[in-house]
Amino acid sequence: MPVYEYKGFDAKGKNTKGLREADSERALRTVLRKEGVRITSLKDASGKGGDKKQGEGGGVLNREISFKGLQRISIDDIGVATRQLATLLQAGVPMVESLTALIDQVDNSAFKNILAQVKTDVNEGLALHQAMEKHKRVFDHIFVNMVRAGESSGTLDIVLERLADFKEGQARLKGQIIGAMIYPVIMLGVAVIVMALLFVVVVPRITKIFEHADAQLPWTTQTLIWISEFARDWWFLVIGGTIAGTIGLRRWARTEKGKAVFDRLSLQVPIFGPLFRMVGVARFARTLGTLLQAGVSLLTSLEITKNVVNNAVLSDAIEVTREAIREGEEIAPPLKRSKQFPPMVTHMIAIGEKSGQLEGMLLRVATAFEERVDARLKGLTALLEPVMIVGMAVGVGFVVFSIMMPILQMNTLVK
Repeated sequence: MPVYEYKGFDAKGKNTKGLREADSERALRTVLRKEGVRITSLKDASGKGGDKKQGEGGGVLNREISFKGLQRISIDDIGVATRQLATLLQAGVPMVESLTALIDQVDNSAFKNILAQVKTDVNEGLALHQAMEKHKRVFDHIFVNMVRAGESSGTLDIVLERLADFKEGQARLKGQIIGAMIYPVIMLGVAVIVMALLFVVVVPRITKIFEHADAQLPWTTQTLIWISEFARDWWFLVIGGTIAGTIGLRRWARTEKGKAVFDRLSLQVPIFGPLFRMVGVARFARTLGTLLQAGVSLLTSLEITKNVVNNAVLSDAIEVTREAIREGEEIAPPLKRSKQFPPMVTHMIAIGEKSGQLEGMLLRVATAFEERVDARLKGLTALLEPVMIVGMAVGVGFVVFSIMMPILQMNTLVK
């Protein structure tokens, strides 16, 4: 029977941990729940499984936030702490005591210090959202506004649970995108290194045999020799130009004008444009639905959401929609007029408004588009692999062909 190591809180809100034999994780959770223990972390101590924290899903990206240039606080740290705080509050533990127990549970020293400051501010009379607002690098606008709404409505524990789900879903989406791009990037790097070695090291040594040849070299061989000499003599210019161009392009893309142009083009580029739009729509629907579900007003939710989609074109469409709502319109018509959101999205939003289930409809839209993003990423990854292999084969084939052609010609002349 496997042995599990667990951590959690008892009915009084005190930290508790230990080792326990059980048939499965589910069985152990059931037993501990009957004993009044709320589990926050469960680990297979027999070495057959990894650490599984409550609320943690497969593929969650351990995205990190820099703090003071040295220490880092991951999204996992924030998500787990949020869920632990919700668990304590649901158990009826007072806020200050809950924060005390939470601080003892956190291992990250930077995060521990921030939570200690939050606890001090709350103990001195500040609301939780006011104390968190002082640490914007860790608790962003969405986090603070949802906590504020939870405190105002008296449902802070429920809001924190939803916030933990939201953070994990947001990180999961980003993790899917980055995870899908890791293999193509590695393949591209290998291809660049192989071709660089061919042109800088191998080709010059082989083409020396053609220096004293009287015969006219084929144009492919002349092109190969020119590329090889350029790469050998001006490699620093190529690398420096690439680095300088990349830095310059990134800086320009961060300007207001550059970002607008870059974001517009990113939505129009073949193959990847629809994917970028799906990601933006998924973020829009997930963020807006979560905020509305937490009790944040529609106008405030839209103001927050337009900064989350991370695309100037979609942000402008959301801002226009926000102004239209301020003037008395519903949300679906201005979104439809912008032509930036798929018809299915505006149609489902219109149905949600009419039925009074806008929040639930937005979350369904988010789930649907996240699934489409995942499917599209898998398809693109499967397509990129053979394309890159063919590309490498064409490059190597060009080198071999360019070298062998003049050799064959010279052998023919000798005969």
